[in-house]
Order: sequence, then structure tokens, then C-alpha cells
Amino acid sequence: MGVVDELPAEHRAWLNGLDQASLDVFAQLDAVYEYRYVSPQPTLADTPMGKLAQDWGDAEWRAMGVWAQLRMHILWQRQNGPGYCWILMTVPTAVARRKLGWTPAEIDLLWRTAAVPPGNAQQREELFKVPVAVLKRLSTAEREPYLEHLRRADTYLNEHEWTAKWSARRFLDDVLSEHSGGDAAASAKALLTTHDEFAVLLAEEYAVRLGAADVLPLLRHWTTATSARPSAKWLKQAAALGTPDAVAVAREVLGRIPAHREKVERRRHDDYEWTVITYLHERTAMILRGMVWTCEPIDEPWVTPLLGDVAVATGTGIGGAGANARSELLANAAIGVLARRGGLEVVSQLARVQAKVRKKTILAGVTRTLDAVAVQTGLSPEQLLERTVPTFGLGPDGTRTEHGLRLGIDGVVDFVDPAGKIRKTIPKAVREEHAELLAEIKATAKELKKALPAERFRIERALATERQWRWHEVCEFYLDHPITGQYGRSLIWEVLQGPSGLPVQVDGVWELTDPAGHRIQPRPETPVHIWHPISHTMDEVRTWRDHLIETGLRQPFKQAFREVYLLTPAEEETRDHSRRFTGHLLRYGQAKALLTERGWTGMSLGHWGWEYGSDQADATKALPGGRTAHWDFHLDEGSAERDNVGTVSICVSGHLRFTDDRGATIPLAQLDPLALSEALRDADLAVGVASTGLDPEGTGEYWQSYGFGDLPETAQIRRDALTRLLPRLAIADRCTLTDRFLHVRGDLRTYKIHLGSGNILMEPNDAYLCIVSRGSGDQLFLPFEENGGMLSIILSKAFLLAADTAITDPSITRQLT
Repeated sequence: MGVVDELPAEHRAWLNGLDQASLDVFAQLDAVYEYRYVSPQPTLADTPMGKLAQDWGDAEWRAMGVWAQLRMHILWQRQNGPGYCWILMTVPTAVARRKLGWTPAEIDLLWRTAAVPPGNAQQREELFKVPVAVLKRLSTAEREPYLEHLRRADTYLNEHEWTAKWSARRFLDDVLSEHSGGDAAASAKALLTTHDEFAVLLAEEYAVRLGAADVLPLLRHWTTATSARPSAKWLKQAAALGTPDAVAVAREVLGRIPAHREKVERRRHDDYEWTVITYLHERTAMILRGMVWTCEPIDEPWVTPLLGDVAVATGTGIGGAGANARSELLANAAIGVLARRGGLEVVSQLARVQAKVRKKTILAGVTRTLDAVAVQTGLSPEQLLERTVPTFGLGPDGTRTEHGLRLGIDGVVDFVDPAGKIRKTIPKAVREEHAELLAEIKATAKELKKALPAERFRIERALATERQWRWHEVCEFYLDHPITGQYGRSLIWEVLQGPSGLPVQVDGVWELTDPAGHRIQPRPETPVHIWHPISHTMDEVRTWRDHLIETGLRQPFKQAFREVYLLTPAEEETRDHSRRFTGHLLRYGQAKALLTERGWTGMSLGHWGWEYGSDQADATKALPGGRTAHWDFHLDEGSAERDNVGTVSICVSGHLRFTDDRGATIPLAQLDPLALSEALRDADLAVGVASTGLDPEGTGEYWQSYGFGDLPETAQIRRDALTRLLPRLAIADRCTLTDRFLHVRGDLRTYKIHLGSGNILMEPNDAYLCIVSRGSGDQLFLPFEENGGMLSIILSKAFLLAADTAITDPSITRQLT
């Protein structure tokens, strides 16, 4: 049957503008056309239609284009008909490439077929190839008669988010933007999707500004940011279109990205339900990438920090953690611009990315950039990072004060009155008189708060890898510096194969002092490193721990109280793997976030396809010397049912092993003891924070064994810290420390708080007492900043239970009686 006969009766009028010669071409094509599957897909020249068209002229080729358009229309209007025809699909591509003299009637017919939604809901871009190619060759005025068809097509295409990625759709939106009748908001909205929350924000809050006459040309240019990096021509055009208003809008829009969060929604079709997570639709990301590229030639102080914010926000995983990236496209764009701008000012922003992002491909770009800048400066990447830590205007005491406005090392802005007293509230008169200064200080405080975690992370990484410095470098970059100094001055430093001590400044010169008060005066070129307990006797470690408690010095991370993991007899027996942290039930999201933060990647589990291994994961971490740590995880058999095939809630830990740069497994005894210890420490931290055994309302065999069983290394360190802290507490006479529990004597009962889980048993019958912690505990002195805060929680519970007659919470008092 011919295409004319198959066309629905209500559409026969479409053919009125065609001449007999076109209908004759239709008949010739119908005679050779056959719907069938062909593999591989041929070119038009290899099909019967192509062979027929070898000697055809302009008119016949146009007729073949219309015939193919009608054929596709008929094919996709059938509700249960075939969906694709490889042979037919060769025609639109070939016709679209040719410059043909289309008549108005033919163009109208092409767009009529494209503007009718397919009956089987199969949107195919091939239906738009010829209509779009024809329209591209027309002037703005010549497109006017077909705008109504374009609007109808746009309306039904907008119902499906995947169509927004089509090049045909981008052209369609651009034309509709151009023909918006001077309405600025409509012009901008035509170029935006509605398939993510950020695009909706742009449409609602920025459409008028984006559609303004001096901004719209650049917005159109941003939509063409479809390649991985901008060409010189693209950047030149962006610079030419970058009016002050356009740049201001770009800066403001990019500044909204760090606060943007992904949208998680459950969708359902028939009996099937699934989760969809949307951060940025590809079209939105391209516009934002164009904005990022536009920043490259702008020589303003706000550019580099803004690009750092974008890279961190889009480079981190869903929920702010994980080995994936919210938008790798946008993160790479920001890092690429930072790389091309170069210079020392980009280094601190790249350090923030290194501290937060875990996507390997993004980190590889950061490393390449740091290496390139290092080569320019003749420094190693680590030297480069420490030499470019900004001071944020802080003085040696870690503060900055102007007109009474004070910025502290913690990023807090307050006020120093004429009497020298620090007040949290800034007087109204000062806010009004120094409004510009206050705004600048608050912006600096914001940047400072972002930098602090990155620097802490970097210094702890140096401890774990035994990095070495010359003493004069330590003084300059870790003791005298107002930012890193707050960390470096509270750490124990060790002369290589020599004595160790805490930094003390004597007559303006930095020295080291040991717990006995002995002064150590390293020479400027003396090699030093950060002290690690794995290289010292237990007596030395105890001495340092006692010293920290006595002096009230709080370290930024566990150093003196750091856990050390030596090979056990069981690991010597298993030889090439450790089972020390096998079989733990962990809250998946929490464990993944913690391990990601500590440099592990690859921990991705889900219910999307167990047959493809989605129920198993190999988390890895790169170690010095080309070694890699591997930690296996899997889902238990009841996982899918428990999670209703949604997001994974609980995973099971497996073996830990290590490989060399060739992927060969390394016997544990051959590993560097420090590298082994630090990898096992990561595992212990993950279990100690994410174990379901910590659930105060948990049940089951695993919960019982973890909640009240033997102490892991982290809990043993906790016990050691408590041994030193308890005598200093007001409730010391009510507390007794045993191997696994802190016993607290109240007036109603005596309680046993487990040092690993914080779970509580009540004597005499070991009845379980459920107390749900609602905070981080009392603000007591601890000799280190905690991961997970369990020591603080245990002490908080101890203070509460020591005065059990004063408890008024009915959820607790019911259990006590």
C-alpha cells in the first residue's frame, strides 16, 4: 500500500500543496520500500531508495524527503505498530545534508507532520531532521509562517525530558526565543528546560534579566557550550557579548549553585516503582558551563573563589558525599577554567576540591593542574599547596579587627567594644557606618570556613604518609601561619630519628619541648615529620597522652591518641587478607560518606541489577608507593525486600586486602606498617560510626554482639582517654572503668555504658536502657577532635545517669522504674 493511501483521512489535506510529479516520486519509492530490520545499518546509497535516487534532481530529492517524513509519521502513529525501520531512517539524514530549494507548501507539510505527537509516544529525533535543516536555511522573516507548527511541536516535546537533549530541540527553542515578540521573560524561558529545580529557579527569578536585550545574545551563546572545553572562537565571542549586566547575572546565578540540592522522587508505572534523582538536566548544565567558561578572561578577585565553589558543589556526590559527582560536566568546566587561568591563586581552591571530591576523573584533572602550576614554580604539588594557604587578613593571633569588627580563626564575626570586651551582637551604628567593611568581612569569613577543613584534611594526610619537611619550612608554613598554625602548634613534631616535642616560641624563635620540659632546638635545615605513635613504645605514647590531658591541649585530630593497628595472629595466618572488620552490618549511606571523605572510592551498591553485580562493591584507596587498599562490601539476601528495591540502607563488610601497581595481591607482612595501620583505622572508624549495632533501639544477634561485645581499637583508645579524664570530672567518685564498660552509680540504679557502642545496661539484671542522643554531649575538654563524637556522648550519658533522680524525660524514667 502506498504512503498516500496509508495516510489517515484527516491528514489527506496535507497533500494539497504537492504537484503530480511529487506524487509520482512517492509511487516509485513505495514500489521499492520494504519495512524490515537490517544490520548493520546501511547508508542511503545501499538501499533501494538510494539506488533509485542516483540520477534524481532537486525536485525528486525534495519529494523523497517529504515521502520519508510521511512514512515516519504513519509508522509512529500506529499505537501497537513497529517502532523503527533502519532502511527508512537513512533518508532523513541524507536529505538534510543537501541544499534544496524547498517550496512553502513542502515546508508547511514537513512541519505539520513533525508537530503531531506520535500515537505510540515514541518521540524520534529523525522526524525533525529534515524540517529543522530546512528552517536553518531561512531568514528570521521567512520562518514566520511556520511558527505555529513550531509551538505545537515544542509543547508536546516539553512533556518528555529526554527530548531536551536533541540538537533539533535546541534549535527549536532558539527560534522560539528569537520570535518571542520582544517579551524578555518569554525569550529566556524558551531556552530553559523545566526538568530540574535549578532551571525552574532560573525561569522564575532570572528570566527577565536573562532575556534583556544586552544579556539574551550571551544566553543564546551559553546554550552552545556543548563541547568538553571551549574553543578560542567560542571564548572570543563570549568576551564580545559579555556586557556588565550579562556578567553580573552569570556571577549571581553561579553563586546559587552551592546551595542547590538534588531532587529525589519516587515514580510509578503500573506495578513498577523506582527512584529518580535529579540535580541538573543536561541542558541546564550546558548553560551553566557556558557561564563558567565566560569567567575565564574576567580579571576580578571574585572569579577564582566562585569557580572553586562551583567545582566543590558539583564535584561532590549526591547528598554531598560519595565517589560520584552531582555534575561532572560542570565540575570539570570549573576546574578547566581554573587550570587555564593558572597562577598560585587557584591552588587553594583546588585544595578544597581535593579535600571534598572523590570522583577519580575530577581529581585527575585537579592533579594535572597542580602538577602544571608546580612545574611553573619549581615546587612539588604538596609544597605548592602549603605555600598558597591564604591568611584571610588574620594576624599572628588568628584574628582581624577593624573598627571594632572582629573576625576570628573559627570564622565567627563579632564586635570588640572600646573596653576590649568581645560581644556577639554588632551595634546598629557600626553596622550602618561600616556596612561595606562588614559585608567584606562576612564574605571573608565564609571563605575561611571553607578553607579550614581542607587544611585539616591535608595535614592529617601528611601524618598518615610520613611526609618530611625542613624545620624552617615547618616554622614558616605550619607554625607562623595564622590558618595552618592553629593546627601545627598543637601537634607533636619529631626530628627525623631524633627527639620529639610540641612547638614553643622562645624569644621569637620556634623550639620543641618534650613532656619533661626539655628544649629541642632544631636547625633550619633539620629534617622533621609529624610524630606518629606507631613508631614509638607504649611508654612514650602514654607519656604524651598524659601530657595532653595535664596541659589541656586539644589536637585537631587524633595524634597522641591515634589508634595503631599491628598484624594479629589471625592475619598472619590468613596471610594476604584481613578479616578483622568482616561481617559488620553498616548503614550504607553513612559508611559510604565517611569512607569517601577519607579517600576511598568505588563503594557503590544498589538493587538495580544483582545479576550484574550491583549487590557487591570493591571500595579502594590509593596508598603511597603505588599500593591500593581494597575493602569488599555486599548486600544481604533480605536487602531488596527491606529497602523495597529502593535506596540501599544496610550493607555488609567483607575482607580487606592490598594490591601493588600491577594489581597483584600483597602479603600483609610485606606492607609498610604505617600504611596498613592507617587503612585498618579507616575501616574501624567506618564500623564505629556506621554500625547498626549503635542503634539505641536495635535488636538481633549482631546488635547484641556489637553493642556489648569486645572493644575494637577505636573503643580501646576511648577507654584510654577516659582513664585519664575521669579523675578530673565532678562525677569521678560515681564512676568505675572496667574492660568494656564505664560503670556509673546513680541514686536509683547503677549503669554500665559500653565503651564501643554507648549502649547502656542497668544493674542488677542487665536490663537494657534506651537513651536516644539528641546532640553531641556536654562541652567537656577532650584531647582531640572526634570522628563520630562517641566519647562525648558516653560522658554526656554518664553525667545524666549520675544524677538519675533529676531526670524528667518520661521515655527514660519509665525504663528506670
